[in-house]
Amino acid sequence: MNSVRTLIVLRHAKAAQLPGLADRERPLTDRGERDAKRAGDEIRAAGLEPDVVLCSPAVRTRRTAELAFPEAEISYEREIYEAYPEELLELVRRTDPGLSTVVLCGHNPGVHELALALAGGEYVFRPGAFAVIRVESPWEDLWPGQGSLVTRWDPKEP
Repeated sequence: MNSVRTLIVLRHAKAAQLPGLADRERPLTDRGERDAKRAGDEIRAAGLEPDVVLCSPAVRTRRTAELAFPEAEISYEREIYEAYPEELLELVRRTDPGLSTVVLCGHNPGVHELALALAGGEYVFRPGAFAVIRVESPWEDLWPGQGSLVTRWDPKEP
């Protein structure tokens, strides 16, 4: 079993604000659709292919994951929606220990705070952004401060 693991923390891409539409039902904008595809392209260009994508069931996260990782297994986890970073970390800890690359696709502020808690740094986490975090401990033993930031990507940065 590979002792080094990779956690990719991905914020859903830009979503529409439509009057009368429930928050969970908000779709991606055209830009959000393009940025979600670009995020997946950037991740693959880095040589990363997820073993699983843990994804919030909200429409905008589902679509982000589908566009970014059309070939991947996507597991929709309702607890990701409106989760605190501690709850997201607990979900990651329950990941199959045999998996080496996991994507967590969710919402701010939880996903940004999780990335910062694991690997530190100072950066914004706009819609469609992701952080690639290297983890040397088994998933079940992962705690804040145990990751290292490999790279991050923001669709608004060159």
